[in-house]
Amino acid sequence: MSNIKKFRLTSFKEQKPILKLDKISLKYGKKIILDNLDLKLNPGQILGILGPNGAGKSTIFNIILGLIKEDFGSIIINSKVVNQFPIYQRTKKFKLGIVPQSFGWFHDMTVHENLKAVAEITIDKPSYRDEKINSLISAFELDSIRNLKAIQCSGGQQRRLSIAIALLSEPNILLLDEPYASLDIMSIRTLSEIIVSLQTRNNISIIITDHNAADLLKVVDSCAILNNGKIIAQDTPSKLIKNIDARKAYFGESFKIS
Repeated sequence: MSNIKKFRLTSFKEQKPILKLDKISLKYGKKIILDNLDLKLNPGQILGILGPNGAGKSTIFNIILGLIKEDFGSIIINSKVVNQFPIYQRTKKFKLGIVPQSFGWFHDMTVHENLKAVAEITIDKPSYRDEKINSLISAFELDSIRNLKAIQCSGGQQRRLSIAIALLSEPNILLLDEPYASLDIMSIRTLSEIIVSLQTRNNISIIITDHNAADLLKVVDSCAILNNGKIIAQDTPSKLIKNIDARKAYFGESFKIS
């Protein structure tokens, strides 16, 4: 599994970030959730975010999407501050997609019906809808289950369906919230290969969070450690696991990438 990522993008000196969080802060009552947080995603990059439970990983996604309103700071996509844009404009105008942690599809609809329902919202041209749906069904190997209800699919099939649904809007930025949760070893490997192919073939910039640190680190170019509302370390996987602050806050002394 260590060979899933054959190369890592590490140099972005000449490019502006496609997504930037600038001094994002959020409190619930007296509890500080995010504390003056800075984060940037470069074009074509896969960026990981790791951290203990309650560190604020999902909160970052919700702020990027506009589901939660930050107390302070700026969300910048393609050099445009988007804080005042509603969710649907962030997804459509700024090409932002999400694969949520839980589901992302309709339980009692088939695989094909799920894709068709979302395509009717995201794709204006009817003839292109069918073309896009069939293309995604083929690309994600869903043809044999296209008439099976989503709830009856395996965990790996459901995750592939969720990603296919997210790609209907042809996003430039894709947020993956704990995509490896509850998957078996083979499904994790297949999903990891899909994530890397989204970068290499589709040129999609990706942010991924998960508690499965070992598998996440195999697909990312760079990874940030979030703790107590702040990014305390960020680097390539091989360098990050040697970082003293990262080991103290998250990895521990015995962690290795197999």
